[in-house]
Amino acid sequence: MMNGVEKTNGEDVATEEQLITPWTVSVASGYTLLRDPRHNKGLAFTENERDAHYLRGLLPPALMTQELQEKKLMHNLRQYEVPLQRYMAMMDLQERNERLFYKLLIDNVEELLPVVYTPTVGEACQKYGSIFRRPQGLYISLKEKGKILEVLKNWPESNIQVIVVTDGERILGLGDLGCQGMGIPVGKLSLYTALGGLRPSACLPVTIDVGTNNEKLLNDEFYIGLRQRRATGQEYAELLEEFMTAVKKNYGEKVLVQFEDFANHNAFELLEKYSPTHLVFNDDIQGTASVVLAGLLAALKLVGGALADHRFLFLGAGEAGTGIAELIALEISKQTKAPLEETRKKIWLVDSKGLIVSSRKESLQHFKKPWAHDHEPVKGLLDAVKAIKPSVLIGSSGVGKTFTKEVVEAMASINEKPLILALSNPTSQSECTAEEAYTWSKGRAIFASGSPFDPVEYNRKVFVPGQANNAYIFPGFGLGLIMSGAIRVHDDMLLAACK
Repeated sequence: MMNGVEKTNGEDVATEEQLITPWTVSVASGYTLLRDPRHNKGLAFTENERDAHYLRGLLPPALMTQELQEKKLMHNLRQYEVPLQRYMAMMDLQERNERLFYKLLIDNVEELLPVVYTPTVGEACQKYGSIFRRPQGLYISLKEKGKILEVLKNWPESNIQVIVVTDGERILGLGDLGCQGMGIPVGKLSLYTALGGLRPSACLPVTIDVGTNNEKLLNDEFYIGLRQRRATGQEYAELLEEFMTAVKKNYGEKVLVQFEDFANHNAFELLEKYSPTHLVFNDDIQGTASVVLAGLLAALKLVGGALADHRFLFLGAGEAGTGIAELIALEISKQTKAPLEETRKKIWLVDSKGLIVSSRKESLQHFKKPWAHDHEPVKGLLDAVKAIKPSVLIGSSGVGKTFTKEVVEAMASINEKPLILALSNPTSQSECTAEEAYTWSKGRAIFASGSPFDPVEYNRKVFVPGQANNAYIFPGFGLGLIMSGAIRVHDDMLLAACK
């Protein structure tokens, strides 16, 4: 019971602070009902429902079960040669019949995950302007400065549990896509429902548009965002501060804000700034780290030894690289009781200028400094592999084809079973393919990638590559935060999620 009104739909009462005057809510019927994606069932409306909701004559006479609708749509989707067409068909379905969209996604998750998520979502963002039909989510641009709370109130739902927000500056490995980055929050939140079981109405995708530095978009007549260079510094910080304050004011202390695809410098600063005061989670730093550590813990069963017995070399020292490195160091420190400063020394990072070593400390960005260890300077990745002799090689550079034949062969000559993780997305940016990793290591590598690869046959053996996909972590992690009523995210939660 709640204020004398019995709750029958099993919704989470705790998040429902705004009371509804009974006569302000009307039940959609007839033509309007068929245009409402949340309640439309198409030909699955029963005879009784067609009478009760004034649908007679608005639908063909046939009745179709949801299973039959699903069978028809999956058949149609499989006819498309081009993945982007599948993506557009799925988005159309989400705009038309939300329940059926999630039914498809839940029942065919392995087949449809690459469509609504990486790699296809990357191409969708690149072409978002030209495939744009109906706006999804909330667009908050510099034009809305000073009015963000009002903008949040324009959204039809008042009980929001998760917000996924991007500023579009570093979409996957594709760079600055400005306002077109909206495809990412929309895709992530569809997985919160399909994999984490959250109500779609409790999810809010947001894109913060502060401009773009992508010349191609600025000159594109179909670009849907602000036509200006990116705002930085104080102007940027003030807009985000207003957004974070408005979110907390409007949705309360327990709303989860997931940062997605921000550029390195902003990602670390925002996480550091808002972790103490908000329930925030950065998927690129923390989500990636959790799923990779989970993969490493699983791989130990194949290669033997404890985490602390291994040496790690990263290509790429951005959000993903340093985030993964920090979580590995934290887990080793927990297992061995050694201080974090010590356990970090098992982990080496290579950035665009070569191995990160102490002689470079002065010129390094703050998030790279903990990884500068004593060693003479080393230029390229191959030389770093030969010098450090790692047992685990992790690529998070966003640059494709960087794990060359020589690099993989060097890893295979140092280790019986080299662990090779090519994490950059989408597939075009992967450091190497599954086939390359298995072939060049003569079938000895243990391989996982960020985007999916098909199984590979080598020497009459079939190798099934692993996928280090954040979708394995964030929907469950977010669900756990919401169910537990947590108001802050702690590293221990990430370690628990890995295991």
